[in-house]
Amino acid sequence: MLTHVVLFKFKEGTSKEEIQRLGKGLGNLPHLINEIREFRFGTDVIRSERSYDFGLVSSFDDLDALERYQRHPDHRKVLEFVKAITSSVVAVDFTD
Repeated sequence: MLTHVVLFKFKEGTSKEEIQRLGKGLGNLPHLINEIREFRFGTDVIRSERSYDFGLVSSFDDLDALERYQRHPDHRKVLEFVKAITSSVVAVDFTD
């Protein structure tokens, strides 16, 4: 099992509507992409100086499945929107 963790820092002025649109787009992905085994995401509740604004945790069978997910056209659409509203994105991928 491969775990994929992504943290997002929103650009100044990103609206609640844009964040909701991101959530809706992400929420649709498990229904569209068979490789996804687990998919959880949400907005940070702590809001400390070191916090990112939004996080995603997902799981895949293996690295090949993750790579198919990353190339999937529906993922690519969400990714384009992510690029428009974020100033920073960091990720880590690890096996359990």
